[in-house]
Amino acid sequence: MRAVERMVHGLEAVVRLFGWIAAWICVVLVILVAGDVLMRYLFRIGAVWFQELQWHLISPIALFGMSYALYSGEQVRVDVFYERFPEGLRRTIEVTGGLLLLAIGLYAAWLTLPWVSQSWLRNEGSPNPGGLPWRWALKSLITLGFVLLAMQSLAHVLRHAFALPPRGE
Repeated sequence: MRAVERMVHGLEAVVRLFGWIAAWICVVLVILVAGDVLMRYLFRIGAVWFQELQWHLISPIALFGMSYALYSGEQVRVDVFYERFPEGLRRTIEVTGGLLLLAIGLYAAWLTLPWVSQSWLRNEGSPNPGGLPWRWALKSLITLGFVLLAMQSLAHVLRHAFALPPRGE
């Protein structure tokens, strides 16, 4: 039982790290957007790479944030019904939903591998003149995001299947 608990804590620690990274990327994105608006409207200066950087930063926020949302218990569910269910049924729902999400996360990550490897092999960059040269890195985040979701789904399943105590206890 201790081994399962350590594994769950390890998986969740990785997800927390990427959640922290996503949170700081949000701060950076707000600063970049504000700077872009000031540069364009006050000084009439703009750059393609600067605008591309902004939408590139949205990707890790969403991709890392989905696993952090599951970690935090902020996933979508119909609480008006869920809260009225007995504890055993709630655990069954959590384990079943977690297993489905684990399968979806792994399948989505697997589907992205050929696409991402092709991007790496081509050293893919922006098709826009003056754009960012690292499109392959952005595409790699898709695979990483779904692997993180699968990891957190596994931790979620184990936490509920073994009735581990809530985080922080």
